[in-house]
Amino acid sequence: MVSDRGRRSVWPRQIEESLGVKLFHRTTRQVRPTADGERLFERCRRVLEEVEALQSEAAGTRGAPAGLLRVDLPIVYGRRVVLPVLARLLERHPALQLDLRLHDAYTDLIREGIDLAVRVGTLSDSRLVARRFSEQSLLLCASPAYLREHGVPRTIDDLARHHAVVHRLPTSGRLRSWVFASDGTRRERDPRSRVQVNDGDGVVQGACLGLGLVQVPDHMVADEIASGRLVEVLSSCRAPAEPISAVYPSGRLVPPRVRAAIDALLTLGNAAAGASAEPGN
Repeated sequence: MVSDRGRRSVWPRQIEESLGVKLFHRTTRQVRPTADGERLFERCRRVLEEVEALQSEAAGTRGAPAGLLRVDLPIVYGRRVVLPVLARLLERHPALQLDLRLHDAYTDLIREGIDLAVRVGTLSDSRLVARRFSEQSLLLCASPAYLREHGVPRTIDDLARHHAVVHRLPTSGRLRSWVFASDGTRRERDPRSRVQVNDGDGVVQGACLGLGLVQVPDHMVADEIASGRLVEVLSSCRAPAEPISAVYPSGRLVPPRVRAAIDALLTLGNAAAGASAEPGN
């Protein structure tokens, strides 16, 4: 009789022999997939998703969301805005599980096996589908104490004499440029950074402490502006708002778990649009 352990060790080798390719790198300490192994895994995963979606359609229903939902999110927006939406989704669908990846680096959704991502800006990857559900504006802000000491900038050129707290991009190490619109023209400026931070919340905190001006997405400073801890300046020079979209691989059926998450995000966008349209807003 062959033990379960024996069967598990023989089965991958049988696949390798039948396909004529090496699927795993094996050492005494670890086993990891080769490039061919990763491609085979991705294709198998996609086939299983297609089968799942076809079963739902054949049953004449969209099916109840279930299984593991892999989601890729920007750190701050994902934590503050999207995670509460997904938490409510999990409450409604007990069979749904969540694998959440929070980071600001670009991820190849197809290669990494990601079901859904939230992206800011215009989609450039033709392999993906984007469903816009919101937008963000970049606000230039400072603390009241900083503005009392250094003055309020009235023009973009005034920024040359001001300090800045600048976001250092975690992947490239590059300092994020500031973006403005002037007379219908997009203008970028590299601020004179007094403080550099590789974390969005850290940038906002630096501004609240009076270390300088910051330019960050509106959702990151909504509470601070409402409470008076930060003040927006040069609002007339805001760059056009950027779209925020739910993004997923094209060319395949959308599993119920992915469709449910997209619908939840679209509902979030509709609710925000309705609130802004109410009198007094």
